Amino acid sequence: MKTKTCAADDFREHITPVIITYNEENNIKRTLDRLVWAKKILIIDSGSTDATHELVRSFRQAEIIQRAFDDFASQCNFGLERVTSSWILSLDADYELSEEVVAELSGLRPEDETGGYRAEFIYRIYGRPLRASLYPPRVVLYRKRGAVYRNEGHGHHVTVIGNVLPLASPIYHDDRKPFTRWLGSQQSYALREAKYLLSVNRPKLNGVDRLRLTGWPVMLLVLPYVLLVKGCLLDGRPGWFYALQRLLAETMIALAVLNEKLQPK
Repeated sequence: MKTKTCAADDFREHITPVIITYNEENNIKRTLDRLVWAKKILIIDSGSTDATHELVRSFRQAEIIQRAFDDFASQCNFGLERVTSSWILSLDADYELSEEVVAELSGLRPEDETGGYRAEFIYRIYGRPLRASLYPPRVVLYRKRGAVYRNEGHGHHVTVIGNVLPLASPIYHDDRKPFTRWLGSQQSYALREAKYLLSVNRPKLNGVDRLRLTGWPVMLLVLPYVLLVKGCLLDGRPGWFYALQRLLAETMIALAVLNEKLQPK
């Protein structure tokens, strides 16, 4: 059974983009430039002290609401509750819609049983696209009705009612925040990931997370996997940069897991 959206309708009229921000002056303008079609853009800001607010306010349809950060799922659910449209486009501040996906959104005609759409990502290093990455597909567009976010390790994910279909076109991931900011984020991510891995029943974890629990195999495998299997070696310096980022991130998770296991009980 088809939705009642008429054939001549621009489906983007039913979508509100929602973005979580914290000190995103290096990214947010590129993200918002690809959302000029939206009647309203909702920004949930976690207390930015850089030029994020000024950049957001330069877009007339963007509304910024401040909320003290506690966790990602709570921030996203807070934003979800303040949307009045029937569909939400959930974006990180370092995402950039491709021209193809903007056109695809316009022509969507979801059936009643469709609850959302997931997107593939092209990972960029300072604007240079990689041929592949470890960044997973993610549900980015979904019906507001019945949607809810939950935390999972250092990340979060949305649960929707209905089928989730793939978008045909990609979204770019291109984080240009300072390298020192990335290092600080990885430290907190690793600690949260370790606590999550050690708190979940092992059978519920995927294969990679089970390896992470041992404290070392993923750390040893990630560099050759990214460079050789994913082909980032052929991307030159951006590929090496990304591979070394992944190596450092997995090393920090391994250290955090071992640290937790070594703590006196």
